[in-house]
Amino acid sequence: MSRSVDLQADPATVAAWLTAEATALEGRLRQLREAVQVVNTRIASIAESLQTLSVSTTTDGEGGHRSGSPEDALPRG
Repeated sequence: MSRSVDLQADPATVAAWLTAEATALEGRLRQLREAVQVVNTRIASIAESLQTLSVSTTTDGEGGHRSGSPEDALPRG
């Protein structure tokens, strides 16, 4: 509880404060979920780009492929 709400305050005041805090937390949670979705989308895009680059670098001058899968070229972590 913030200092603005006295611990011995009227129960209705405390309930209103808790409701306002819950609303603010729900809004922040929504923002965080959206940010996570943006990051996940970027990760998927980068992984796809890395796979494309890996496939293009595994081809030799004669059009063949070196051994190993494209996933072998992705960073581990």
